[in-house]
Amino acid sequence: MDQGKIIAGIEQALSDVLQRPVSDLPSQTRLFEDLHLDSTSILELLMALEDTVGIEVDPENLEMSDFTSLETLATYVSANLNDDA
Repeated sequence: MDQGKIIAGIEQALSDVLQRPVSDLPSQTRLFEDLHLDSTSILELLMALEDTVGIEVDPENLEMSDFTSLETLATYVSANLNDDA
């Protein structure tokens, strides 16, 4: 899956979690500071991403640095895509 589709999937998941339209975000958008996500909304986001882009989240491999920005989250998603999905 290319980076554009990953970003679109993340934006869709963010829209679901934030309950408002989210699109065309800059890649440096910070998840906590700019979008005001918290630990609960991050969990909701990960569950939505499992459905939206087909990743499998392993809580043992999660790092806070994966959630710094839209770009770092996209990198995490890309690295954890289930290629069979």
